[in-house]
Amino acid sequence: MPANENLIEELEGAIASGGVDHRADILRRVTDLFAAGSDGFDGEQIALFDDVMRRLVDDVESSVRALLAERLAGLANAPPMLVRVLALDTSIEVAGPLLARSDRVDEETLVISARTRSQDHLVAIACRRTLGEAVTDVLVERGNQEVAITVAANHGARFSEYGYSTLVERSEDDDELAVRIWLRPEIPRQHQLKLFIAASAALQRRFEGADRRKANLFRDMIADTRDQIQAQARQRSAQYIAARANLQSMHDAGELTEAELCGFARAHKFDETTIALSLMCDLPIGLVERALVQDRSEPILVLGKAIGLTWETTLAILQVQADTSNASRRDFEQCCASFARLRPETARKAVQYYRLREQIVKPLSADQTRDRAG
Repeated sequence: MPANENLIEELEGAIASGGVDHRADILRRVTDLFAAGSDGFDGEQIALFDDVMRRLVDDVESSVRALLAERLAGLANAPPMLVRVLALDTSIEVAGPLLARSDRVDEETLVISARTRSQDHLVAIACRRTLGEAVTDVLVERGNQEVAITVAANHGARFSEYGYSTLVERSEDDDELAVRIWLRPEIPRQHQLKLFIAASAALQRRFEGADRRKANLFRDMIADTRDQIQAQARQRSAQYIAARANLQSMHDAGELTEAELCGFARAHKFDETTIALSLMCDLPIGLVERALVQDRSEPILVLGKAIGLTWETTLAILQVQADTSNASRRDFEQCCASFARLRPETARKAVQYYRLREQIVKPLSADQTRDRAG
């Protein structure tokens, strides 16, 4: 083709003359020629273009290299060595399009860029359609918050065990990152569990809003683990064993009344209060204990209303709960209003749900049945 032969001759002259402006013009024309026929070029032809264009690109201005990179980013057969040179450019305007979009950038180049270039380069890499573990390991270790959030939100990224553990560790002080990790469908269960346990109550509610089914699953897992720990602690407590035997006897004789429960609560007797409430509500002791050590007042209000307790007794139980949280007088006033609005039938249905959930999610073993206080 005469036009191509003339172009090659002009190319040789441009390289020999060393004129930067002339080189840039020739580079544009060679790029046009390559882009027009890239789908039909074989490996040998692509290699020829690769050699020619790399010789031209060395001394042209950054703006010219940036335009070239933008064009090459969308070409499936872009010259691989030229792509590598441009992808490792220190200018994000040059490297960015290729790092973010080109399938011709190999994993080795991505790792080198991630280890040695700017945070903007890392953000571009984190946006790629797919990412392997070798690359994400570097991104989560070296990247800033934007990089970590971007790659965690990229469902085409794959993470190693190290990558997941590093992300979860970094999320301890970063709720946005934690939510992005939580939404990954393939994250190993142990890392999800660690993420959920470490989360604040507010963050757990965000998890629930993002994926309620997953949040409920891990809440049940944590509850099951806590039940085992709680049961072991109770079995080692002589005070608990004695209190349970005494209250079980009172309950069997019909002597466990609201007045007795209120007395235990006003005396801030945690074991007696939880055992009595468990027996009177016919709920597992572990569930009642968890209700009394968490910050949320709603479960206590529900239990009190379901078995017909007065506000005075319910308040005494809330004050036992406040021993392990920081409830204020204003909180109690709000609780009083909520307790007054709560309908007994609604509370009883909620308690029935608690029982059903315990039976379905965590079927009671024989040991748990013996440990149940009702």
